[in-house]
Amino acid sequence: MLLRRLATVVGGRARAQVIVILACVLALDSADKGMVGALAPALRQDLGINETEVGALVAVSSGAGALAALPVGLLTDRVNRVRLLLVSIALWAAAMAAGGLSGSFEMLLCSRVALGAVSATSGPTISSLVGDYFPVAERGRIYGFILAGEMVGAGFGLMVIGDLGYLLTWRLSFCFLALIGLALFWTVKCGLAEPARGGQSRMEPEGWRHRSRRRKGARRDDLAREVVKRRAIAPDPALVLHRDPARMPLWHAVVYTLLIPTNRLLIVASALGYFFFAGLRTFTVEFVSGHYGLGKVEVSLLIPIVGLGALAGVLCGGRLADRLMRRRRTDARVVVPGWACVVAVAVFLPAIITTSLAAAIPLYTAGAFALAAANPPLDAARLDVMHFRLWGRAESTRTFLRMGAEAGSPLVFGFAVDMLSDPASPASGLEYAFLIMLAPLAANGVILWRARHTYARDVATAAASEESTR
Repeated sequence: MLLRRLATVVGGRARAQVIVILACVLALDSADKGMVGALAPALRQDLGINETEVGALVAVSSGAGALAALPVGLLTDRVNRVRLLLVSIALWAAAMAAGGLSGSFEMLLCSRVALGAVSATSGPTISSLVGDYFPVAERGRIYGFILAGEMVGAGFGLMVIGDLGYLLTWRLSFCFLALIGLALFWTVKCGLAEPARGGQSRMEPEGWRHRSRRRKGARRDDLAREVVKRRAIAPDPALVLHRDPARMPLWHAVVYTLLIPTNRLLIVASALGYFFFAGLRTFTVEFVSGHYGLGKVEVSLLIPIVGLGALAGVLCGGRLADRLMRRRRTDARVVVPGWACVVAVAVFLPAIITTSLAAAIPLYTAGAFALAAANPPLDAARLDVMHFRLWGRAESTRTFLRMGAEAGSPLVFGFAVDMLSDPASPASGLEYAFLIMLAPLAANGVILWRARHTYARDVATAAASEESTR
């Protein structure tokens, strides 16, 4: 019933199948990262580690992913993306099983390095596949459904996998995720086909062709570029490509993507947002337990409430930006995330300070909504400003910096907690750390506000580059 409803909403069963599979890929990676935070007490007790070392387990995974991201982006632009995804999922499951069999912190740390290296594949490949599967005008909304997998996966890791480790053993949690990885491998193999590059095989919603005959000149596929054309916005001649970038050397491609002003701002904004989210994901369970005096079971009951807020945000953010785009608000895909970051800071601040659980729950839920709402339009905007032959390498550049921020976040959070904690009140260190880390999130609003001045011209530049290299 749920899949049938999703098929109706997204425009057909084939589109729903692609969306669900891509969402599951993100969910698997997010479940792993959420699981580490939920299993932190068990890991500390069994392996004799501190908060900084718990943070290191997440940090080395993200750090290895950052290093692997650039070559993965090159492969994404040149090889079959579905096969690349299959190889990465198989290696991911093997690394996860190795982590569950680890006999020491050092062995577990090594397995996390391998895990991070193969998980870097998901970002560039999913971004490139979304660009070739779905029309431009729908990307924000479609990204919302796919990124919902990230939210569901994080909740699954914190609740189900975390509780499994709490009730039995953390090793079983790792092995259970490895089995889920194998199931996902088979699902991708049977249910995902490689689309043609450049959008020739994009999946239009069922019934669109029939409806479009009754709409003169209706075009769903290039909404952002149509708006830019109507406003007669000229491209940047210095950035217009005149040769097919498919064979552009990796380093040249990285430099070119960073020369595009909007892409550069969006990368920085993404890194800062994920810096905060990574710390939140790793230490939320311990903070809530200590700050409000709750047990593990009570915390697990609260996670679905806040998670529903995040899920609603990720589904609404892209839809709102797409709707504003259709109303000729050209910069909607950067303005909506900017305001979302500002709102998130405004509600997280009192939520962290208050000791009243009744007051904190709606604030955390609203903050999760705003934080999650920023991601779908940002991901759609990055595709809008880039030549389709550079999507993989552009996303790998973003993944490199984003995962670098994710790698540093748990270490910075963990170190801040260890330094700021009062022996009489251990939860105070987490409170101070979360308050300090709101600053990068606030900076996102300023950065994205600047991006509204460059977005339209960069969309025009990407369109001119594709026209010039056909």
